[in-house]
Amino acid sequence: MRIRIVGTGVMGRGIAQWAATAGHVVELADARPESVGEAVGFVRSMIERAAEKGRITTEEAAAILSRLVPLDRPDEPGDGVDLVVEAVREDLDTKAELFRALERVLPAHTIFATNTSSLPVTQVGATLADPSRLAGMHFFNPAPLMKIVEVIPGAATRPELVETLISLVRETGHRAVVVADTPGFLINHAGRGLINEALAVLEEDVASPAVIDRIARDVLGLRMGPFELMDLTGLDVTSTVIESIWQGFRYSDRLRASYLTPNRVAAGLHGRKTGRGWFSYQPDAPSPVEQPVKGDTDRPVWTDDAAVHAALTEAGAVVEPAPSERAVVLVPTWGTTVASAVAERGLPAARTFGVDPLSLATERRVLAVTPAADPAAARDAAALLARGGKSVSIARDTAGSVAQRLVASIVSVAASIAEQGIAAPADIDLGVTTGLGYPVGPLAWGEKIGVDRMLELQRALHATTGDPRYRPTRWLTERAQLGLPLTASGTSPADL
Repeated sequence: MRIRIVGTGVMGRGIAQWAATAGHVVELADARPESVGEAVGFVRSMIERAAEKGRITTEEAAAILSRLVPLDRPDEPGDGVDLVVEAVREDLDTKAELFRALERVLPAHTIFATNTSSLPVTQVGATLADPSRLAGMHFFNPAPLMKIVEVIPGAATRPELVETLISLVRETGHRAVVVADTPGFLINHAGRGLINEALAVLEEDVASPAVIDRIARDVLGLRMGPFELMDLTGLDVTSTVIESIWQGFRYSDRLRASYLTPNRVAAGLHGRKTGRGWFSYQPDAPSPVEQPVKGDTDRPVWTDDAAVHAALTEAGAVVEPAPSERAVVLVPTWGTTVASAVAERGLPAARTFGVDPLSLATERRVLAVTPAADPAAARDAAALLARGGKSVSIARDTAGSVAQRLVASIVSVAASIAEQGIAAPADIDLGVTTGLGYPVGPLAWGEKIGVDRMLELQRALHATTGDPRYRPTRWLTERAQLGLPLTASGTSPADL
């Protein structure tokens, strides 16, 4: 296939490397001719480095580089061009003007693909005389390494064109997911579950960014916490994505934007690239250090929960059969608060603490502390949970816990994507695991916890907080009622 890449910045040159490595002839063009030479030089350096490391042979490297064809201008005629991938700046008028110029000089069989990450594909295609020849083809940076591509048909895109693009992507060893032309498409949309909820937890002063990140990594198994991820991506980029998706879905409660990020962006706190975001990256900045737990590990403890009892007993704690006047009390919460347990069960407010059941089987236990807690008792409760070499994070009492809120939001946003038919369940999980690096897809994650258990969690969060962002999705509710997995599309009228 002969592919023309228009726009040879960071994304364009990555796509060029991907296509040439896969065996395609790649034309490179840009409004700035000097950028084409820079792109060719960049791809050459990457291919030569791969050869030096033994990942490809010298002959293979030479063959890849021979397939790069620099052009003097983007709108050069080319009867043999099969596909154009546009990677110019995110501006509708700029993209529309480019495709109209290409439409005049390239044959009708040439497929047009826009690499937009935020603009509606249908609106880009609507500016063409033949909008059926254009689709979205959203790569992620760096394109050669991020082995996922979102294929987005516009309202007028020919179905067979989508199949062609899917086959192209899969033949290169990348994965393709088909996504409806909606704000954020799939992966950026699904990512709001973690990021937006982490910001909501911070807004409520439940825990600091460092504590939230530790819980996300150690309890949920994420490679990066949400705040270090925002710092890596850039808060300016993250804030724009949050706002555009929220606005695009007409201010959906489930996707509600936070007031925190715009202020930090205005202050220039963009993350790693500016030296400071949620954390500082200056050479002399101290690393966030977790303070050791200090308390009485021999203090008696009481719980009436079997899982908490087993974890404490295994660690050698003194677990009383009935609570004495000195015992700390540990209660698990699932979408509810420790305060409500104290009120409903008559537990001693100063000595009662919450423990997240999601954390019991991990190396990090999470302790929830109410405003009525006795500080000495809280330290002792943390020390008891730390027995056996466990780490302990302490958070303010909130509905459920930090980890429960994060995972509930991750699953809820993904279920909403499935419910709206934006992407198939299998593509949702594939896109998120490949594009975001989650340990398991969000729908499969919900199944791992249990569909009924997830519905119980979301109903409890909704009832406890009254916030419509936690309203259970129809997708989750139906599948719990019908005994279906979250990953199953089920029967639809179209199947009949």
